[in-house]
Amino acid sequence: MNYISTRGNVNNMVLSAEAILTGLAPDGGLFVPSEIPKISLAEIENLKNMSYIERAKYILAKYLTDFTGSELDDVANGAYGNGNFAHTDVAPVVKLADSAYVLELWHGPTCAFKDMALQILPRFLTCAMKKMGETRTVAILVATSGDTGKAALEGFRDVDGTKILVFYPSDGVSDIQKLQMITQDGENVMVSAIRGNFDDAQNGVKRIFSDDNIENELESRGYMLSSANSINWGRLVPQIVYYVSAYCDMLKQGEIANGDKVNVCVPTGNFGNILAAYYAQQMGVPIAKLICASNENNVLTDFINTGKYDKNRKFFTTISPSMDILISSNLERLLYELSGNCAETVNALMKDLNDVGHYRLNSDMQTKISELLWAGSANDTETGEQIAKTFEEFNYLADTHTAVALNVYEQYVAKTGDKTKTIIASTASPFKFGDSVMSALGITIKDKDDFEKLEMLSEIGGLEIPSSLAELKGKEEKYTNVGEVAEMDDVVYEFLK
Repeated sequence: MNYISTRGNVNNMVLSAEAILTGLAPDGGLFVPSEIPKISLAEIENLKNMSYIERAKYILAKYLTDFTGSELDDVANGAYGNGNFAHTDVAPVVKLADSAYVLELWHGPTCAFKDMALQILPRFLTCAMKKMGETRTVAILVATSGDTGKAALEGFRDVDGTKILVFYPSDGVSDIQKLQMITQDGENVMVSAIRGNFDDAQNGVKRIFSDDNIENELESRGYMLSSANSINWGRLVPQIVYYVSAYCDMLKQGEIANGDKVNVCVPTGNFGNILAAYYAQQMGVPIAKLICASNENNVLTDFINTGKYDKNRKFFTTISPSMDILISSNLERLLYELSGNCAETVNALMKDLNDVGHYRLNSDMQTKISELLWAGSANDTETGEQIAKTFEEFNYLADTHTAVALNVYEQYVAKTGDKTKTIIASTASPFKFGDSVMSALGITIKDKDDFEKLEMLSEIGGLEIPSSLAELKGKEEKYTNVGEVAEMDDVVYEFLK
């Protein structure tokens, strides 16, 4: 399996190890597979009775053909075994109602769906380094809206041959997310807040990657840059696995027959999580409609409904901060697929986005988008009401991001009448956004510290506090610096002395 840049041509192919190690393609594009491997209903039937780890190895082998079977054994077992995930099924499917099923993706060490990829990416990366004969230290730069940062820090903590630096918006993450990052252990880690929003942090990281002077200076110091954001194919490919696995679990549970269509509803800002469902669909998993759920930063909703992507709009800080994004980087991969793998089209669209802040699809691509996706959004009030409603009706405690998806799913059913069984991605533990969850339930939290709030939420929901959050109490806050976006270069240089 070869990989090509969304902005390149068929003569610039690389193997998966190089794509993962490099992260961002040299021309600024994103690596995509030269073809999407297929999976048959017979294969799905066989996968039905496998464990999550076995399913992961099977699907990953279709994409990472330059990795040996034993290498995939090591990375999958290391990521999803050894008690790394609190649930034996790793990513369990929970039935909520007759047609609504919640795919819980937050049973990993940082209580967010990013663990599904960021527990395996460091293992991919170290394996790729050996394959490529890379002797330089790999410097991982990450921009985060909350969950990616902690998951990446934990995944790369003390991994030989790597250092990791995470930038986050100082006022754009929850208190628990911030505490998770600034107390991070590890000899090879660094965290820095920036004044601005996630898009500012992400643009800053992209600028550093594209600056030849920075690249040359770091190379002289013995470093090469790479990314743990979802622009890295090694982040995206493990996400495909859990959509395949969710279908297999529904099949195993007798909720569907093999070949029955399901819908998938995903709360997303950067588009990577729902893009993984698209790849699963294109492989052959019987997925009918992809439902894209946005918060008040509804740039994706408007794009899917109109064909115009426009980042020139007001930015909202919401109670679902991991979706507070106006530049959805992974959308570029879908544009490449829907344009018929036309790099020229992608380049033109990305140039318009960079130059004037918006672009518009041609009629053919807009028709394809409309057939593939349905989109809706929920503001903070609607999100809070959904948390309360879901708890009252189903005794299920959803975090703020999952609640956005649940709300948009209900909008979809109301407007279309489609009662197709739907997998709804649940992206974070309610404990990570306890303030907002308890506020939605009408519970007073004034004068309570973060850990008293966790205990209150535990009692209300009848849930055990995740150990990784309980252990934050009393930890030293190591990374409290806040800087300007323009100073991100200096932070990188200081960290990589």
